[in-house]
Amino acid sequence: MRAHLYPQRCDLSPDGGLLLYFVLQERRGYTSYKSSWTAVSRLPWLHALGLWPEGGTWGGGGYFITNRVISLATGFGSPAHPDHIPNGLDVFYGGGEHQSSSNEVAGAEWSGRDQNKRLVFTANGKLHWQRDDQAVQVLAGFNGDKPDPREAPEWAKRPLTD
Repeated sequence: MRAHLYPQRCDLSPDGGLLLYFVLQERRGYTSYKSSWTAVSRLPWLHALGLWPEGGTWGGGGYFITNRVISLATGFGSPAHPDHIPNGLDVFYGGGEHQSSSNEVAGAEWSGRDQNKRLVFTANGKLHWQRDDQAVQVLAGFNGDKPDPREAPEWAKRPLTD
């Protein structure tokens, strides 16, 4: 998929197994997907298990309340796309908190705090963390990664009720 993902409108499930994401792909503007949508997929794939067409960038995105309960910022309780009904998810509308940066690290693209109050930030293609006055540690480096477009495996396409 060639599209723009808006990271500030995305969220990971608490167990780390699902990704909620907001996408703009203008070439689909005249299809049933519209030009933008919010979706939920199994990581690391972007095969939509649930998808809500938006049609613009004023709304869209959302966050996980629990592993299978989401709050969407999609407009006016928009129904799910008929080919991507979110079986196994409980969906609430109207509460899309965006994940903006806390701006705690100069020169970082994004920074914030995790559930253990550690400072987490991205800079120079790497994910870092730091607790209190301890040394900064690199959690992951992504500079050598290149997209490998492939179809999602069958396990990533199974409905969440499985």
